[in-house]
Amino acid sequence: MTEPTPSATPLPRQAEPIKAIPVRHPGRWVAIAVIAVLVAMFVHMLLTNSAFEWQFMVENMFKPPVLRGLLGTVSITVLSMIIGVLLGVVIAVARLSENPVLRGVSWVYTWFFRAVPRYVLLIVMGNLGILWPRLEFGVPFDTYLGRLFGIEDANWRLFGFTTRELLSGFLVGVLGLALSEAAYMAEIVRAGMLSVDPGQGEAATALGMSRGRAMRRVVLPQAMRVIIPPTGNETIAMLKDTSLLIAVPVTAELFFQLSAIGSRTYLIFPMYVAAIIWYLFLVSILLVGQYFLERRFSRGHGRTGAAKLKLEGLAAEHGVNPELP
Repeated sequence: MTEPTPSATPLPRQAEPIKAIPVRHPGRWVAIAVIAVLVAMFVHMLLTNSAFEWQFMVENMFKPPVLRGLLGTVSITVLSMIIGVLLGVVIAVARLSENPVLRGVSWVYTWFFRAVPRYVLLIVMGNLGILWPRLEFGVPFDTYLGRLFGIEDANWRLFGFTTRELLSGFLVGVLGLALSEAAYMAEIVRAGMLSVDPGQGEAATALGMSRGRAMRRVVLPQAMRVIIPPTGNETIAMLKDTSLLIAVPVTAELFFQLSAIGSRTYLIFPMYVAAIIWYLFLVSILLVGQYFLERRFSRGHGRTGAAKLKLEGLAAEHGVNPELP
């Protein structure tokens, strides 16, 4: 009896190793070369163009008047943001109120101050003395009320001030920027409140809290995750917008002092470059603080949440509300 012969099964053919060919990016290298040439040209211009007057610029950008203007710029930024944020919270709460009068007034406020450019607003506020040469406090419409009762030239006013004495350039600048900022902060705060689940407020109300207390203790703390990052962008925008105070004018301001030195010495361009350097320095400090602030408030939301907060902040800086249709 013969043994069965094994069937002739062909062995599997061994696959040849894959030869990976790297993808070539000629356009990328061309872009790098173009950028390198442009950077070299820019550095060459900085070093060789005599219009910059580097020595003159360095000697004048640290003078006491400029440093006082720097302090004034920072002070105006801080005061304007504090007033703007507080007023913006009040307006945002009014926008979400069930009272139609409050909703209407807050809507008109945000509509007006978002529509008027800040430069134009500051010019108008700097000339309020034309509209009201003197501000007096007393009984409203005293002259007309006196005529109703047969009293001619009724003057029921307690005290008053001339507009020029009361509204200094510094105060006008702070008020103008703060009133404008409040309109944008109101939209940011309102978007933050709307991002909170409505069930949170309903649960707080069910526990016996009033609407105002529920707003302060429950809704606003949760909305801070959405409110804080755009507020950082608004602070940066406010710091840059202090340069618009030259329209009032505000003398205790950085750009005004640098421009004054340039006009007095007929070397205005180097002082403009000095202003750019100072603003780059100040904004860089704020950007570092904003980075850590955003990282703190985006914890637990991953990269998607952090990117969303960044997008909301940039949108708020340009006056766009991403939370609303």
